[in-house]
Amino acid sequence: MGVCMTIKDISRESGYSIGTVSRVLNNSPNVSQKAYNAIMAVVEKNHFLVNSNAKQLKKQGLRSIAVIVKGSKNMLFSSILESLQDIISKEEYLCLIYYIDEKDNEVDTALQILKDKQPKGFIFLGSHMENFQKGFKYLDCPSVIATNSAKELKFEQLASVCINDRAAAMAAVCELIKLGHKDIAVLGGDYEHSDPSKSRLLGAGDAFEKYNIGFDKERLYQGTSFSIDGGYKAMKELLQKNSKLSAVFAMADVMAVGAIRAIVESKRSVPEDISVVGFDGIELGRYLNPRLSTIKQPDNDIARLSFELLEELFEGKKARHIESSYKFIKGESMAEYEESVF
Repeated sequence: MGVCMTIKDISRESGYSIGTVSRVLNNSPNVSQKAYNAIMAVVEKNHFLVNSNAKQLKKQGLRSIAVIVKGSKNMLFSSILESLQDIISKEEYLCLIYYIDEKDNEVDTALQILKDKQPKGFIFLGSHMENFQKGFKYLDCPSVIATNSAKELKFEQLASVCINDRAAAMAAVCELIKLGHKDIAVLGGDYEHSDPSKSRLLGAGDAFEKYNIGFDKERLYQGTSFSIDGGYKAMKELLQKNSKLSAVFAMADVMAVGAIRAIVESKRSVPEDISVVGFDGIELGRYLNPRLSTIKQPDNDIARLSFELLEELFEGKKARHIESSYKFIKGESMAEYEESVF
């Protein structure tokens, strides 16, 4: 017969943190073999069963929260997810993590998870509003969208937390323009299926309009995946089409990292020949050479607020939509415009 234990019980007996226990129970690959063996030994010895009668549980059912992540290479999402796992585990919930492709329908995925696992709620990292407009009424489960706003959808069970993507993108491009850059390219996602990409492209357009600079989207916009490899390949294409390019705004720091590699391989320098500005403020950007200029998203705050908003929905409170703050981080990857020899 199984012993009714909590994640805290397993953590205490195994000697590993609650977050590590949660990752093992969710079959996460980011766990050492030693930790996995020790935790599973405790689980097997006690014939572990999930404790569905924990004092904080208000309804019967599995005490779990499902987190759906769109895209496995988005380092901002990885950072938010790490914080979320710790928060969720400390509250004695089981964190169920699901990675899907950037173009997959996250609401359809949630519907299948709800049928199979019956989690108490969902947190979505990455989202496309059209999917929620069409399908969330069938899900109708306490849910939070992180890094995108669901305010206009007006679903009672759907809260959200994000920054103002449009304003932040405008601020990033304005920094380049103030340095004298006019031939500025933009690296982003599929703006027809990615709301953040659409908002950030609109923000870049706002900056160009403010300074009366034309923007030829066919020539200067390159869609790609939110990944280092995506940024690298997209930047190579842009350089082939635009020999006089002086700056680039990348809608994600991971894209910027790939873009810098492509620029260096083309025998150009950053920022002497081409300035680069990213978006997200991931840790990797601080260790690049040159250090990346970027828009910093408050990853820890987004994680904390996502869980708090979900708990409010559990308590029957009205869905709230929070706009968190961002800031521009000036690194070493941008410089004043000078006539290029290329």
